[in-house]
This record gives sequence, C-alpha cells and structure tokens, in this order.
Amino acid sequence: KTFMRTEIATLGEFGLIRHLTEGIELKNASTRYGIGDDAAVLSYPADREVLVTTDLLMEGVHFDLTYVPMKHLGYKSAVVNFSDIYAMNGTPRQITVSLGVSKRFSVEDMEALYAGICLACEDYGVDIVGGDTTSSYTGLTISITCIGDVERGKAVYRNGAKETDLICVSGDLGAAYMGLQLLEREKLAMKDSGGDIQPDFAGKEYLLERQLKPEARRDIIERLRQAGVQPTAMMDISDGLSSELLHICTQSKVGCRVYEEHIPLDYQTAVMAEELNMNVTTCALNGGEDYELLFTVPIADHEKVAAMEGVKLIGHITKPELGCALITRDGQEFELKAQGWNPLKEKQDEED
Repeated sequence: KTFMRTEIATLGEFGLIRHLTEGIELKNASTRYGIGDDAAVLSYPADREVLVTTDLLMEGVHFDLTYVPMKHLGYKSAVVNFSDIYAMNGTPRQITVSLGVSKRFSVEDMEALYAGICLACEDYGVDIVGGDTTSSYTGLTISITCIGDVERGKAVYRNGAKETDLICVSGDLGAAYMGLQLLEREKLAMKDSGGDIQPDFAGKEYLLERQLKPEARRDIIERLRQAGVQPTAMMDISDGLSSELLHICTQSKVGCRVYEEHIPLDYQTAVMAEELNMNVTTCALNGGEDYELLFTVPIADHEKVAAMEGVKLIGHITKPELGCALITRDGQEFELKAQGWNPLKEKQDEED
C-alpha cells in the first residue's frame, strides 16, 4: 500500500493554509468575517461577555506521535480548548489554529490534523477563524486559541466556592491516565520485540478513547442551565482532581472534604490499575486529562444535582482552617496534595 506524500514546501505557507481551510463554513452569528484577511472580525451582543482561552501543545511533552493518530490529535487539541470555555459556564464560538511544523511532516499529515480539528468544530458548533503556520526544528507544535461567550454575569470562576457548598464531578475519573499507561506499555512491548508484537487493546477500548478522543462536557453545562443551577465555582479536570480541587480551595479561601467511596470510576479503569499494580484512587486523583467538570453548588441545590444524570456528589466545602482532605473508605483522613501532571516539576527533579 503506497502512501501519497506531498512536501509542504510544494504549497508554501500561504498555499498550505489556503489548502487546509478552503470550504470552511461559518456557523456563529458572532463571526462576522473568518479566514482570508489580516484579522478575523467578531461581534458579540452587549448582553454577552467574551471568554478567551489558549493552549500550547508540544510534541514529546504533551503528545507522542508513535501512537497518537494525527486526526485524533487535531480533535483533542480543539476539544481541550472548548472544555476551558465550558468550565467558565460559557459556549465556545471561534478558534484560531497556529502550527509549528518540521520537514518530517507532509501535506497529508496536516490534512489529517485539520480533519480532526474540523470534526471537533463541526460537533461543537465552533468556527475556525484564523491561525498561522511556520517551520519548526523541534517537531510539531500546536497552539489553539478559543473564543467563547457567556451571558453577562453568569461566568463561573474558581474563586466562588463557599463553606457548606457541595462538590460535584461529571463522568468518571482516571480513565484517560490509564489509557496513557496502556499506550506507553504497548509502545515499549513493540520496541522490545522489534515490532513483532501487535498491541493488544481488547476490552480496553474505553480507556483508549478517553486518552485519544476526549469530549468536552457541554451536556453537563446544558443540564445545569435547564435545572436552574448556577455553580459557585467550576473548572475542568485537566491535571487531576486533587490539583484542580486545591486550585478552587486556594482561590476561594476554603477547605474541603472529599470521600474516596464517592469518586466515580469506570470498571475498565479499576481493572487496568490492578493489572499495573497501581492504586486506582491515586490514579483518579492525580491522573489528569479527563476533561470532566469539577464544580461546587450551594447546599440548597442538593436535590437538583443529586438527580442529574452523569453528575456525582463527592464531598463538601469546609472552613479554610480544616484544610483539604480525602476521607478514605475506612474513615481515615489524608491531606490532599497536588500530584497532578506538571511537566516543569519533572524537569526540576531531574536537574536536582
């Protein structure tokens, strides 16, 4: 089977952008003018506030192309930005996409990457309105900026949690991290065998999907709106539950109690943790990349959130002097520590 390979140089930078973005149709009224000029033109109504978030993904730090297909990478790069807008209680509307590309990559690689980005934009109703490409000497770099909006006064920050608020999470935790462990394990096995062993992912499909094709929880934001629940604080879980919870508690100047038995886990996550001899709660607390929503609500909304599909109550906010703790299944109290993913810290440890 022969693969077409077109060198990017044959199109040039502008030719590449034109090639990747032709035929993009705009979906949002706030997008006045998209790609094709010096800048995009956006216009938001006066009763909406504008949200902006940006993310930089570096090959070798945030993703490994040995096992991440280009199309999945494009999809995920877009979705993680949408997730940040939903975490502010907003709606993503536009993105810009900037790429640093080395000679290793062909036009076909970029087409696959863009196909993933466009699919995510299609699924979530977002417009691609601009971007840039440049050559890079260090592999692939992806920078995406996402612009969204929220009804004036309805944005939810990390600093609004109050004593006695309930702590909720959507979905289940730790699966994306287990998916990453699985991919890394199979990559090593293939390397050791000189490529003779085919990876075995049977029964682990959910873990792979959570790692390679995460979704942003637009559905939860819609459910909260329909139920008339305004979270007091919210963020998405990209670096692990304990680290995100500590952000909320630090910025809100409160403490918290989280109950191990209420942390939502998928069956495949538990099985995989056992296989790798890891503690499943540690994986759920520190794994990261789940892109679930972590939010606090007033205790008066207890019944509403308890009845919500896809939402679990995992604890409550306390006075600041009580600190942040995990209550284990056997009733012991452990201080929560931010052991989530921190690439800068790992480097520091190696240098020390």
